[in-house]
Amino acid sequence: MHDTDNKTTHFGFETVSEDQKAGKVQGVFTSVASKYDIMNDVMSMGIHRVWKDAMMDWLAPRPGQKLLDVAGGTGDISFRFLDRAGSGHSTVLDLTESMLIEGRKRAEAQQMSKSLDWVTGDAMALPFADNTFDVYTISFGIRNVTRPQEALNEAYRVLRPGGRLMVLEFSHIPNDSMQKLYDLYSFNVIPRMGQAIAGDRDSYQYLVESIRKFPDQDTFLDMVKQAGFGNAKYRNMTMGIAALHSGWKL
Repeated sequence: MHDTDNKTTHFGFETVSEDQKAGKVQGVFTSVASKYDIMNDVMSMGIHRVWKDAMMDWLAPRPGQKLLDVAGGTGDISFRFLDRAGSGHSTVLDLTESMLIEGRKRAEAQQMSKSLDWVTGDAMALPFADNTFDVYTISFGIRNVTRPQEALNEAYRVLRPGGRLMVLEFSHIPNDSMQKLYDLYSFNVIPRMGQAIAGDRDSYQYLVESIRKFPDQDTFLDMVKQAGFGNAKYRNMTMGIAALHSGWKL
């Protein structure tokens, strides 16, 4: 239990009490759920698909593995995992039920229904027993968690010994000039896209701001290690616009 009465955190560039953030994040994703997949393609010009495929390349799913896909939303990572593994099971967990509802509508969800569970839940308090899963993934979700360290601690708890953590998240471009160009695009173009396509400028303004508030690659790597993961490392995607972090429960 945590006393959140006097603790604050960030919601984009806004300071809010910790006990408000989850509700605000739910509001964002409830608002954008029906257009979430389309917006991902438009905002990234399809590059998010390349990053997710690279995640699977590094993860190398094996037949029969059990995946917990946290902040799994509409199922992108789970579908890729099951396709690569050939057999196995994925539990898609998300704080926002409307995202899971959109995921269940997808053709892949129908084809893989016997290998999928959809669960509404909190990354900081997973409703699963210790040592349950072989793989834990969280893709573009951990920056929206109120206390990311607790989410990583929970990931360690529910993984079996020998289990693998894989985090895909927007990060920081090491080159200052490139970062400034990317910021110009993010702050000026993405919220306008959100308004035009999803009818929601504010939610995409938050999502852009939340990227800037997330720790850089090395700081987040230290958090992965602090949770107990061994052989922890990261790879930059597209100059560091995104990064893949990996760790093992040894």
